[in-house]
Amino acid sequence: MSKKENVFAHLKADFPSGLVVFLVALPLCLGIALASGAPPLSGILAGIIGGVVIGSLSNSSISVSGPAAGLISIVLTAVATLGSFQAFLLSVLLAGMLQVVLGYIKAGSLSNYFPSNVIEGMLAGIGVIIILNQLEHAVGYDDGGFKGTVSLFRLDGGNPFSDIPQIISRFKMGAVIISVISLIILIMWENIKALKKLKILPGALVAVLTGILINEFFINTGSPLALSHSHLVTLPVPESFTDIAGIIITPDFSAIGNPEVWITAVTIVVVASVETLLCIEASDRMDELKRYTDTNRELKAQGLGNMISGFIGGLPITSVVVRSSANATAGARTKMSTIIHGCLLLLSVLTIPSLLNKIPFATLAAILLIIGYKLARPVKLMHFWKKGIYQFVPFIATLIAVVATDLLRGVALGMIISIIFVLRGNLKRAYNFRKEQYSEGDVIHIDLAQEVSFLNKAAIKATLNEIPQNSKVVIDASATVYIAYDVLDLIEEFATVKAKEENIDVTLVGFKTAYELQKTDNNNVFVTHNNSGKTRNEKQDIY
Repeated sequence: MSKKENVFAHLKADFPSGLVVFLVALPLCLGIALASGAPPLSGILAGIIGGVVIGSLSNSSISVSGPAAGLISIVLTAVATLGSFQAFLLSVLLAGMLQVVLGYIKAGSLSNYFPSNVIEGMLAGIGVIIILNQLEHAVGYDDGGFKGTVSLFRLDGGNPFSDIPQIISRFKMGAVIISVISLIILIMWENIKALKKLKILPGALVAVLTGILINEFFINTGSPLALSHSHLVTLPVPESFTDIAGIIITPDFSAIGNPEVWITAVTIVVVASVETLLCIEASDRMDELKRYTDTNRELKAQGLGNMISGFIGGLPITSVVVRSSANATAGARTKMSTIIHGCLLLLSVLTIPSLLNKIPFATLAAILLIIGYKLARPVKLMHFWKKGIYQFVPFIATLIAVVATDLLRGVALGMIISIIFVLRGNLKRAYNFRKEQYSEGDVIHIDLAQEVSFLNKAAIKATLNEIPQNSKVVIDASATVYIAYDVLDLIEEFATVKAKEENIDVTLVGFKTAYELQKTDNNNVFVTHNNSGKTRNEKQDIY
């Protein structure tokens, strides 16, 4: 089976990526705490726990956890309803306990039922929102601080478009200069091979240092282009460990009998768990090595993280798409990248808050603009358009709904449309999947039914994951007239990645050319096409 991952084996890639995620996560932790009406340090504490604790316990190599923008409205409402932040922290602690229970009853398997076009639509929608929300910071409009929200419409009823008159009146040329130069640096690091190879010096770090130096130059020369403190990161600066201890807030356990505390805890569990499972599915898709995350283990890790966060004054935690995307984009190989980002958050608060307070929001906006573009590339739209109406409509509906409403409503709409499409074409057709007991060296036959939808993804994924090393497997689609793109994607990843790593001899039979499973450069995969457009087995003696 899968080899145990050595998290120290790729430090050359994981440290720079952890640094990039740290630079992205720092302002978001602060921004989410401020938007939630919570102390600024509560966001940082959640980020540290998400990186160090959850990062260590999770087996996801890409996902990064921390305070989530999707929970902002829940935090605001709960604190007002419960009457104190301390009572809310008790809800967070209880929510963590309930999440651990969900992990043990294997509720994490729900993530297998999110189709890939809905996940990709969610990611693209988040990318669009990031771009729209960060453009105002790129031109110096930082009213109310740095906004880390993954939502187009804010709680005050405003949105980036309604801010345009104020943005024009508060246009800061200094911020524009810094953001443009930062974007140029980031684009150069992406496209110039010599710079791209400098893993120890990521483009995001160079952009941040350049932004600090430019603004310090403006300040020291008395230039009107200088950015004031309202346009820079703001962290509390403790003078001693006693000051840090004084900042820590603990739960009000006397509120344990308040029904609103339990209602808030259940609300956090539902929203945080769904967002985490969505992000885990998205993170696995972003993983170049196509590793699968144990979602039940993830829920246990998230639960323990939320228990600790609630106990020491942190915000509720989920796996976060923006940070996970930054992690994958920066070249992370193992979960050590996530742990490093958490350690850097802790060190920054303890040692260099004054230096971090010099970072312009404009530079951070430039980093997020690049991340947003990568999530919402126009080529992704064309990809699903070419896949046909059954793939494109759920994708575009999810994208638009995520931008216009929020993440959960957008995904819910995409899921509803996907289910309608599946029921329409698969209402009276049963799914047949032959699973046998097998051991190393056996020939394993997997027969696909007449129609295979994304609802069958979980069973197929579990079976493929259980296939032992050095075995032979025949996946037969001779009787199949429709296979969902998600399942094709899963089979192709198994044949080209896992089979190669674990010396599994894979033969694909009966796959039509329209399915786009072509002969790969993996010598263990055998696929050829005859004139009828169906594949045939090259190794006839297998039967």
